[in-house]
Amino acid sequence: MRVQKDILIVYHSQGGTMASLAQRFARGAAREEEVEVTLRRAGEASLNDLLRCRAIAIGSPEYFGTMAGMIKDFFDRTYTEAQERTIGLPFVLLVCAGNDGRGAIAQIERIATGYKWRQALEHLRVVGPPTEADLRAAEELGHTLAAGTALGIF
Repeated sequence: MRVQKDILIVYHSQGGTMASLAQRFARGAAREEEVEVTLRRAGEASLNDLLRCRAIAIGSPEYFGTMAGMIKDFFDRTYTEAQERTIGLPFVLLVCAGNDGRGAIAQIERIATGYKWRQALEHLRVVGPPTEADLRAAEELGHTLAAGTALGIF
């Protein structure tokens, strides 16, 4: 009997850019049969989603040099209960920005350090509107995270 391994993708999107990146990431992750993919908008993601997953991808646009408020809200709602229960959780970030994206990445990495999560792969940072190459990169990143999770690498 195989153990199902869950990947949680939590994202926020106002204009649809991050939604398209998160969906392509999920499509790539779903290529692994042993992995169940849960795609949630940050406002709908729950503590149970987080506690159940074996790896997490966080997708945030960068607003005014910071992560999206709904991503911060997800962290605020889950931190106390999940901090000691998700130590070592593999994570990766998807960040889209008009200018840079590094501020959002730095903030989310700082919070992930508080959870004691570990970065599994290089983050995807998209500056400007995503190209087809960016969408393919998101899909490949999703597949890589899922494959590593299925094999127990992450």
